[in-house]
Amino acid sequence: MLMDGITTITFFSFLKNKFWAFRQMGFAPSKFQQNESLKFFKLLGTGGGKGFSLWPDFNTYAFLGVWDNNKSADYFLNHNSVIQKFYQKSSTYRTIKMLPVKSHGLWSGQNPFKEQKPPTNISGFPVAVITRATLRPHRLIEFWKSVPHASSAIENAAGVKYFKGIGEWPFVQQATLSIWNSFEDVEKFAYRNKTHSNIIKKTRARRWYKEDLFARFHVLSDSGYIKHII
Repeated sequence: MLMDGITTITFFSFLKNKFWAFRQMGFAPSKFQQNESLKFFKLLGTGGGKGFSLWPDFNTYAFLGVWDNNKSADYFLNHNSVIQKFYQKSSTYRTIKMLPVKSHGLWSGQNPFKEQKPPTNISGFPVAVITRATLRPHRLIEFWKSVPHASSAIENAAGVKYFKGIGEWPFVQQATLSIWNSFEDVEKFAYRNKTHSNIIKKTRARRWYKEDLFARFHVLSDSGYIKHII
């Protein structure tokens, strides 16, 4: 199926080669820029613990890409030499392919997720949400004090299947990917969960964010590989 505006995120976990993976945060982005079909990308670190933590997860990294279409995404993920090296060096990897259906805000000065009309044959598929923000330096302490409450709220939310903190820079540029059974579950969590709704109100009243974005997606596929490492 050829669809426009495909977004993918691939998580790579490392039992070995951790220093190699850490170094790629600085070296790999310049190589990704050479691909014309890749309209937007971020190479991301992840949060430790249950996914939301001041301390990074040095075992896990993520590659987020926005593509012209499904074919371009598949070709890159199957043939790009840098991504192939990530596959070889990692112990597990998981790719989630998504179609953006609603997005507002900015990420690095642009909204990369072009809203698409979902096909009719994906009813019942999981949905995903990406939230991200660049924090104002003088609001960092306030923000991080709220993180344990936000983490507990989403961990206990009805309908959530997976969540992970991701980010470009520790402490300052933070994001979250979460996967849910339905957008109805997302709505209930966002606006009816008292803890979460109070945090949202505080972010607006206290102007925590210098730049932020909220995007919703239909999950088209979710696949991965686990190596048997001796």
